[in-house]
Amino acid sequence: MAFYDTLMAETEAERNELLSIPFIQMGAAGKLSRESYVAFLGQAYHHVKHTVPLLMATGGRLPERLEWLRAAIGEYIEEEMGHQEWILNDIAACGEDKEAVRVATPMAATELMVAYAYHTVDRNNPVGFFGMVLVLEGTSVSLATHAAENIEKSLGLPKTAFSYLTSHGSLDVGHVDFYENLMNKLDDPADQQAVIHCAKRFYKLYGDIFRSLPLIEYQG
Repeated sequence: MAFYDTLMAETEAERNELLSIPFIQMGAAGKLSRESYVAFLGQAYHHVKHTVPLLMATGGRLPERLEWLRAAIGEYIEEEMGHQEWILNDIAACGEDKEAVRVATPMAATELMVAYAYHTVDRNNPVGFFGMVLVLEGTSVSLATHAAENIEKSLGLPKTAFSYLTSHGSLDVGHVDFYENLMNKLDDPADQQAVIHCAKRFYKLYGDIFRSLPLIEYQG
């Protein structure tokens, strides 16, 4: 079995648990209030702004035997640059103060997920960071575009309030194919185990963000 298939099988329970969280279920159904949607965007900003720094840190910590993976990280960096500003612009399109979000303190769950990511890169096997990539990009593909369409319909917000979700969902379809090919090139058992371990942890940590968000149903 290719490693990507093993990775998906080993993390299926954690993935299903994440997707069953009420906030995610209501978002996919378009039942979230504007307040809940804006709260989601705020926390997304506070972890997405770390994506490029984390990728850079990962690339710097990889051993020479993984030079091919370092080159791939360069492509990821180019793709991910500036995505946090998309989120702030969406917040502004919802009628909120994006600069207030920029300087706000993230929720504990968000801060802890980011901290674990840096810990993985700095203190453990940096290849484990690709466990976080699986969780964030895989979730985007399955939910982002669908949720954006339904929330837009129910709340009547402009399309400019959904640039992060819509573009991230469609963009990450190509990313998943790219990611699958990279994971299938990992042939060291320790690297493979690091990705599986971190993916399991990130499904829990990312889920904790959604569990902590204010769940306010849209009253249409």
